[in-house]
Amino acid sequence: MHFISWNVNGLRACLQKGFTDFFKDADADFFCLQETKLQAGQLELDLPGYHQYWCYAEKKGYSGTAIFTKHTPLSVAYGIGIAELDTEGRVITLEYDSFYLVTCYTPNAQRELARIDHRMHWEDAFRGYLSGLDAKKPVILCGDLNVAHKEIDLKNPASNRGNAGFSDQEREAFTKLLEAGFTDSFRHLYPDQKDAYTWWSYMFKSRERNTGWRIDYFVVSDRLADSIREARIHGDIMGSDHCPVALILE
Repeated sequence: MHFISWNVNGLRACLQKGFTDFFKDADADFFCLQETKLQAGQLELDLPGYHQYWCYAEKKGYSGTAIFTKHTPLSVAYGIGIAELDTEGRVITLEYDSFYLVTCYTPNAQRELARIDHRMHWEDAFRGYLSGLDAKKPVILCGDLNVAHKEIDLKNPASNRGNAGFSDQEREAFTKLLEAGFTDSFRHLYPDQKDAYTWWSYMFKSRERNTGWRIDYFVVSDRLADSIREARIHGDIMGSDHCPVALILE
């Protein structure tokens, strides 16, 4: 099975920058999006052969997620079941016979960690949600998780220490997720690969210079780790300040 995840940073803008070509070329079983920045009824996509599931933020032009899939799910859930955390369109869960697929756009802690308390509340609640699913059947989580876990996961760890996405609190929360029974698929296959990033600032020619961060992930239940055949970063695909990431499971 072939999974794709991409923070498109505004789907309408990304559609003008090659989204459709990549979508067709990828021909994935599951294609997950974050930061669609859409409301219901603002966009109709013609994607023959795919079911479409959308989760919208209450705030216009903000956040939002989507999953396009060739496979009809047993059930679909939006959010994580906690009212104050479910207003920003951040999570979709599809249930299948042998796994759950979850796409997530994790809240950003913001400059000077202005939203770190909200972020930590989210991390604890979301980890509990995933563990609850994992107790029933394996989980495949993908999305922009807004954290570079280790120093190898960003170009300039020293100067970014304590910044949003590389704070001790956020990194520890990701460690706790892995310790709860989950595997970072890319690091499972490529534990020492450097300069592998999924997001670049639009400033300072960051992408040109590959001054980036790896903050987009496929994380799977530990018992799926041996089924990982490939975990790929499509760094050559433009259209957003993030690039798509892929997972192939046997």
